[in-house]
Amino acid sequence: MKLRYNSLVAVWCLCCISCTSLQRTSTQPDTLSATALLPFGRTTITPDHNLELISSAVHFGYSFEGTESQVYASIPNPEGHNYLQYKLDGVYQGRVKVSGGTAAPLTIKAPTAGKHEVWVYKATEAHTGPVIIEKVTGNKLQPLRNTAAPTIEFIGNSITCGAAADPSEVPCGTGVYHDQHNAYMAYGPRVARTLGAGYVLSSVSGIGMYRNWNSDGPTMPEVYEKANLQKNSSKLWNFNTFTPQIVSIALGTNDFSNGDGKRERLPFDSASFIQQYTGFVQLVKSKYPKAQIALLSSPMVQGTNARILQNALTAVKTSIDAAYPADAPVALYFFEPMQARGCSGHPNVEDHGIMARQLEPFFRELLQK
Repeated sequence: MKLRYNSLVAVWCLCCISCTSLQRTSTQPDTLSATALLPFGRTTITPDHNLELISSAVHFGYSFEGTESQVYASIPNPEGHNYLQYKLDGVYQGRVKVSGGTAAPLTIKAPTAGKHEVWVYKATEAHTGPVIIEKVTGNKLQPLRNTAAPTIEFIGNSITCGAAADPSEVPCGTGVYHDQHNAYMAYGPRVARTLGAGYVLSSVSGIGMYRNWNSDGPTMPEVYEKANLQKNSSKLWNFNTFTPQIVSIALGTNDFSNGDGKRERLPFDSASFIQQYTGFVQLVKSKYPKAQIALLSSPMVQGTNARILQNALTAVKTSIDAAYPADAPVALYFFEPMQARGCSGHPNVEDHGIMARQLEPFFRELLQK
């Protein structure tokens, strides 16, 4: 009888220990590894299974329960910095600086308990370097899939990047170039969100179609197929990752640029521009045969140059429509001239809002076709 009693006590103790252990485990934060996330935009997975956010406004989402979660983000340069931005429960919260050489996570805090949804975006462009995501921690984590459909890919230059648009934290003329980047507030993402569409930005500051702001290249046709939009990269982008319904191309501002006034700059060459532009549209169509192509002018190109750009884009449309008679005709949009109020002659956040409102009817009509 005593033996049976001792056995029951032992079993009861084991149950208590087991229950205590279970309670402890249940209060520990969950972890979402980088490979469990479902990013949208240009990314790569590193050899150590981390997620590199590459392109402007590339984003991922997750849900958690409670009042906070942590995003473990870093950058390769221990001396540098980069930026993420995020929204919580559908409300934009702002930019967050990611400094090199620190292991401290980004803590997302919610004002109340319960279930919350977070979307994290890269605020800067590919050429500022990747932001590396190791993991996300929190309670009852679930990765979120971007369900916005259809998708618009916005190809362009610094304007499309949202570069030099946001001096609210670092004034114009101070800091480094990407301190004023705000990809989330650029015209493309704003148009897409208003129309309920997904978006991807393939954009590079200073880039052009046949020449760049102050150099002959590498131009967009030379870098578009590279995963990180840089010519010296050996890794190609997988164009099967997403399929846009619309591909918007807004290039030409830098082709018209006079550069810095120090390097020799020949007059704008319409023939070269049209030839390169036509070839690039053909490249895009080879990646996305069913996509609607939209060519945008530039609010920064004004006067006589604006008319030259419009004529060139019309010539590209004529050529492409003739070569692909069974496809949807190329759509054209010509911006109204704008006196930009951002840094170094770029549109600021408010200017991007104006551009987005101008573009909404244009893209709405294309999405309905």
